[in-house]
Amino acid sequence: MDTPHPASDALWQPDILGDGWVARTLHLAPDAEGEVVATLVRRATGPATGKAVLYVHGFVDYFFQTHMADAFAEHGYDFYALDLRKYGRSLRSYQTPNDISRLSDYAEELDAAARIIRLEEGHDELVVVGHSTGGLITSLWADARTQPGRPVVIDALVLNSPWFDLNEPWFTRVVATPVIDLLAPLAPHVQIGSLAPHYGRALHAGSGGEWEYDLHLKPHEGFPVRAGWFRAIRRGHAQVARGLDIRCPVLVLTSDTSGDAKNWHEEILSTDSVLDVAQIRERARRLGDDVTVVPVHGGAHDLSLSPEPARSTFFAEVFRWLAQRVERR
Repeated sequence: MDTPHPASDALWQPDILGDGWVARTLHLAPDAEGEVVATLVRRATGPATGKAVLYVHGFVDYFFQTHMADAFAEHGYDFYALDLRKYGRSLRSYQTPNDISRLSDYAEELDAAARIIRLEEGHDELVVVGHSTGGLITSLWADARTQPGRPVVIDALVLNSPWFDLNEPWFTRVVATPVIDLLAPLAPHVQIGSLAPHYGRALHAGSGGEWEYDLHLKPHEGFPVRAGWFRAIRRGHAQVARGLDIRCPVLVLTSDTSGDAKNWHEEILSTDSVLDVAQIRERARRLGDDVTVVPVHGGAHDLSLSPEPARSTFFAEVFRWLAQRVERR
């Protein structure tokens, strides 16, 4: 492994996770709301191996899953996580949460993170892990960054319940989408929907769940679904539907069963009660020529937050695949 760039050390500051974690602000091109940043997080101890993982969160989310970092560290990977612009650590008081007009804009922080991990911190292997909306974003980025003639940026892509289509009735998917596509440029911030709070409440320790996280950064009710963001997402869905050409190995993991995404039910953490797993599996085959799809029995939407034994099954499948498809190359 190359020696880390000493000038970069001062850019890492104590993180909200507390002792043992640091974060680095990535300054991005400003938009109509002003300054834009993303945030890269890692352990304070710095690089220890030549292999790295970059985790990208989902919608109404940020990185807090330190147990995931522990699991990757146990298998020889240095762990990094990216809070995208206007999410989590990167959200500023003057900004509209999650606001974006094109998913391709996220390439700026993904490229910056990959450059830091590979060039400044000296890793020669990079695995990207994307959850839900992060799975959609990283799939589109990987498609653009793995084409012939481009330098190697990503060695493998692992997708945890990626969001490849809208889990809504036919009318919303087929009729409402073109209407919002026309509306969004005129009124990008108009609210067109919201999330059900049940899944978040099932996760959080304060309402009977297993996990502690900041409800200001990941509120149960989410943030408003706005027209401009929805337009960007649906255009990303359409790209996946037309077919991508990702040239690195891809692993797609889903729960084995979908659950009710609108109402509370007892199986909310043993099914994907946010997305439709059949949609994910159908779209997964359009990502490229080297795609493996694995169902996880009893898995929640975020498979890494599933109750046991599904959580351990998820990690075991990830590390088995990495050993077979990436580390032996």
